[in-house]
Amino acid sequence: MVSYYLCIGNLEGVKTMKVLIIDDEKLLVKGLRKSFEQEGFDVSVAYDGEEALRVFESGSFDFIILDLMLPKIDGITLCNRIRQQSDVFIIMLTAKDGDIDKILGLELGADDYMTKPFNTRELIARMRTLIRRQEKGEVKKDEYQFRDLMVDIGSRTVNRGEEVINLTPKEFDILVLLIRNKGRVFGREEIFQLVWGEPCYDTRTIDVHVKNLREKLKDIKTKGPMIETKWGVGYYFRKD
Repeated sequence: MVSYYLCIGNLEGVKTMKVLIIDDEKLLVKGLRKSFEQEGFDVSVAYDGEEALRVFESGSFDFIILDLMLPKIDGITLCNRIRQQSDVFIIMLTAKDGDIDKILGLELGADDYMTKPFNTRELIARMRTLIRRQEKGEVKKDEYQFRDLMVDIGSRTVNRGEEVINLTPKEFDILVLLIRNKGRVFGREEIFQLVWGEPCYDTRTIDVHVKNLREKLKDIKTKGPMIETKWGVGYYFRKD
């Protein structure tokens, strides 16, 4: 296995870490970029959510430093959309003190968070920790299993044993959102906003998708569906 170092430049046999900084505070981005480049990173930047998606989809990154409050597409929505495509390390930045925002970010796939203002050296230290965990095999987020159901985010495939379960793109995205957060109830409007990336005007769309998803995931060995209903609230993926 190749070892990763954050303080080494382009030495033979050592991978140069690529980081995408997403924040609308240009002075902060400028300072982070300088610090990361001094550490040997290959750095890209974006100043709003839409630009960030374009940059992300045009390259391959090892880390994403993602601000919670962004123009055009907010950090929570952007985090979820990136997670639907990749298991890249994501560290969220937030100016808010409320734990709800931080917990929500982690539940939707962020690996860590830091509250502004923060020390850049601490941020880099946390990145080193994530890399060490990855090398030890402690970090693996591209596959999720529930009984004999296997969901592979990287290949966007769902299997039950040897059987391939064919899902539409939105069905797959809803499944990933729910199975990544087993037991957590998501409201219909929240699911729509996170999966479609826009406000929800008709919750029946979610009901139809979940109904079709349940039918495809039907497991006769269990007494109830994998995706449960919290009446009056929304849907969740069962833990047991």
